Amino acid sequence: MTNTYNRRKFLGGSAIAGAAALATPAIAQTEPTVLKMQAAWGGGIFLENAQSYVNRVHAMAGDSLRIDLLPVDSVVKTSQMQDAVHRGVLDAAHYVPSYWYGKSKTASLFGTGPCYGWSSQEVLGWVMYGGGQELFDELMASLQLNVVSFFNSPMPAQPLGWFNKRIESMADIPGLKYRTVGLAADVMLEMGMSVVQLPGGEIQPAMKSGLIDAAEFNNPTSDRDFGMQDVSKDYMLASFHQSQEFFEVTFNKDTFNALSAEQQAILRYASEAENSNFYWNNTKRYADDLNTLRDEQGVNVWRTPDDVMEAQLNAWDLVTDRIAAEDPFFAKVMESQKAYAKNVMGYLNLNQPDYRLAYNHYFG
Repeated sequence: MTNTYNRRKFLGGSAIAGAAALATPAIAQTEPTVLKMQAAWGGGIFLENAQSYVNRVHAMAGDSLRIDLLPVDSVVKTSQMQDAVHRGVLDAAHYVPSYWYGKSKTASLFGTGPCYGWSSQEVLGWVMYGGGQELFDELMASLQLNVVSFFNSPMPAQPLGWFNKRIESMADIPGLKYRTVGLAADVMLEMGMSVVQLPGGEIQPAMKSGLIDAAEFNNPTSDRDFGMQDVSKDYMLASFHQSQEFFEVTFNKDTFNALSAEQQAILRYASEAENSNFYWNNTKRYADDLNTLRDEQGVNVWRTPDDVMEAQLNAWDLVTDRIAAEDPFFAKVMESQKAYAKNVMGYLNLNQPDYRLAYNHYFG
């Protein structure tokens, strides 16, 4: 009898509690934190890459954190993006350090500096495990910039670019009017070129009008999107002018610090996750578009002669030694990079077989 009473009492109480719960208004869910991020890209594969990073953030953060990705020039010009993030006009930006290296030439060492026998993968290894991130944070503090940055997406070496005629030796280089950016501009000047720094969207029209004789941007997919095949039929692959580069994802420091530890971790680790996706996705796209340029659009694809690339290395020495003599922090970053490259590439060069030998064995 007691058990029956208790059961009825329990059920009655549950019914009353249930009714009370139904009568109580539901507590509204907290609105997600929304970050406004502008990219330096108006379209094409790089904007897709920026969106891929955003998608990873959304997949991990659920409803707690969203990024509103805006294309180039939506709020400010590309040259103003870092300042906009610093001041909080933008919460974040997706670009490359060479777009703001005018504030400090050391910025070019984070992605578009001299080649010590390493690729973008190893430069990112230096950032993550060789003290590079700490040196970058020190640079930001010295410039009094209120930003937090992560790096991702190891780019293959950039082509020497598009020319009015094939470059057959270093003798063909002096006097050419050439488009590039960052410290690469100083390198090409040392080699005797006349250098013009233009944003991506202005490259093809400048070459079409004769303002420049030659130009590079980044890769076969972006070059094809720009229509470079319509103004040139000679495409030179391989170069040391920008043999390693990657994206910088930067956030306003106050905004970043106000996020939860979990949200901060998501922004950081989404960047690392995009690292692999970029390389897998983009190298396949670049290879496919190079085939289209060559096989369907009449482009002659050449490999840059060794004497041109040797001249680039010599020019890099002149440029970086000159800057290092005037800027102790630039010299400090260079020495850190050299120590990492000597160690890691020493191992890799001893261990890696000659992949070209295997490729030629199967494909000629």
